[in-house]
Formats: sequence, structure tokens, C-alpha cells
Amino acid sequence: MVRAIGRARRCIFTVAGTYGVFILIGMGMVHAGNTLALTYRDQLVNRAVQQDPAALAANQGDNLRAALWDFAGNLVLGAVPKTISGFAIIFPYPLVAHQGWVGGIVSVRGDHTSRLTDPRSAVYYLLTLLLQVIPYSLAVGAGVNVGVALFRPPSYYQDQKWLGVFSKEALRDVGRIYALVIPLFLVASLWEFLSPWNL
Repeated sequence: MVRAIGRARRCIFTVAGTYGVFILIGMGMVHAGNTLALTYRDQLVNRAVQQDPAALAANQGDNLRAALWDFAGNLVLGAVPKTISGFAIIFPYPLVAHQGWVGGIVSVRGDHTSRLTDPRSAVYYLLTLLLQVIPYSLAVGAGVNVGVALFRPPSYYQDQKWLGVFSKEALRDVGRIYALVIPLFLVASLWEFLSPWNL
């Protein structure tokens, strides 16, 4: 697992950097009172409250079920498609940028006051964000690494090809990285919904 992460580290860092930049952009926009960002934030949250299974479970007071729904959504609907899109190298970056921006614009509450002004609220928000960004960066970076290996494969990826195209060893590295990604997503979701700081 450590070796797989080491091999994919450049791709992982570019994904993490994209998340970081667009999180900061989103934060800056809502804290500056940008109408577009605030309106999008409100629409997004309202839609989630009405449709997202995790939000619906949390509203019913079943935070454990909410955490499990959130975990499944992040893994199956979020990370896996982005990992696969990473085989084409550039495809996941616009998705990552948008997801990071969304992470930034929810740094304000429904009344548009900042979550960062109260220390407890700030720690909860920032830690939740970090716990989500780490496994997403690993998962997406692993996919991008498979794509990069198509063009200039290092010696450890010059082995048998799957479908005559993708390095089998690079795909194995995706599996090794996912062995860490899966529990990290679970920890992130449990923290988000079961933390006593989730107010």
C-alpha cells in the first residue's frame, strides 16, 4: 500500500492541490458575500435536505444510518467514477475543482454566517473537509496514475496489459490504495454524522 501511494504520489498531490485551491476559492467567494456562490450554496443544501438519503436519515435522528449512506455515496457514487475517469488523466480535474469549490461554499451556515468564527464549529468543519479530501485525493490520484502510465510508463508498470492497454500493476496499485481509501471514507462519514460537535 505504501509503495502504491509512493508510485502515485505526484498524481495524488495534483488532485489534492486542485481540491485545496478551489476550496479556498469557494470560501473566499461566500465570505466576500458573492451572490452566485451563496445562492448556489443554498440551492445545493436545500436539495440535499430533501433528496439525499444521508441528510434524510440525519433529519430523522438516525445518525448512524446517515453516516453509512454518506460513506456509500462517497465511495460508490463519488470516488469510483472519478477514479475511472482518471484513466483519461484530465477528465476528473474539472469534477474535483467543482467538488472542492462546493466544499468551500458550505463554509457558511444557512444564514450566511461563517462557520469559521466559532472555534468548535471551525474545527468540526475543517476536520470534516480534510477527512473527505484525503481519501478522494488518493482515489482520484490512483486513477490518474493509471492514465499517466499509458504514455510514459516507468519500469514497474511495463508489464502485462489489461485489455492490451492498461498496466496491470498500475491497476493493482489502485486496488492497494483503495484498501486505505475505503476505511478512510468510513471514518470521515462517522465523524461527520456522529461527532458531538455536529451541531
